[in-house]
Amino acid sequence: MIGNDKKIVQAAELIKHSKHAIALTGAGVSTRSGIPDFRGTGSGLWTRIDPMVVASIWGFIEHPQGFYDWIKPLSKTMLAAKPNPAHYALAELETLGRLRALITQNIDDLHQRAGSQRVLEVHGHMRQATCIRCYYLADAKPFIEKFIADDAIPTCPRCGGAMKPNVTLFGEAPPVRVLYEAQQESEKCDVMIVAGSSLEVMPVADLPVVARRHGAQIVIINNSATPMDKQAAVVLREDVVIALPKIVERVKQ
Repeated sequence: MIGNDKKIVQAAELIKHSKHAIALTGAGVSTRSGIPDFRGTGSGLWTRIDPMVVASIWGFIEHPQGFYDWIKPLSKTMLAAKPNPAHYALAELETLGRLRALITQNIDDLHQRAGSQRVLEVHGHMRQATCIRCYYLADAKPFIEKFIADDAIPTCPRCGGAMKPNVTLFGEAPPVRVLYEAQQESEKCDVMIVAGSSLEVMPVADLPVVARRHGAQIVIINNSATPMDKQAAVVLREDVVIALPKIVERVKQ
């Protein structure tokens, strides 16, 4: 076997013989579910609009309508999206006892919907929303569905302040507890699977560096180059929806 087939076998063997394998996923895992990448060339959301205007905490505080107008089509897409074979493959690895944790940069909830149980969402999620004035916490779905229906900015039922989805905007720190867990998992793992991430966004991009520093083998599955390629044991230039199911099938043999 040559090329990617050989690398599939190498990746599977590393996972089969690992004692503490984890995964780190980025936007490339969800693009095949129809959710656009934020940074992709040509199709990336940030190539068409200034993120500091619509997706920063300062922009949200000054003009929440701008944020909600921008996120409305993306919210519709995420609500309609379904997990793809890459999501299901990672969930199956966990079910098989081969994956201890899944760290994701994605906010779409697709890993959980595919069956993954231990998901560390380092950029937050859309399941809850918090009032920026009184910090009232609530289920975000009714607010988002109402906004999609009538374009009214979601407001706090207690004080009338704008409700912000619990996603990490520019200018905000990632959720501290989740990031700490991700750091701990990166230090403990002996194999880290990096899938669909260009490893450009800090502090998440530093997690494979931490893992490698503590002796872990890195498996990278991504269509484009990453800063960690030279330090990885296996680098697969193949679509995650093709590569991950193949790896899982090989692990099961």
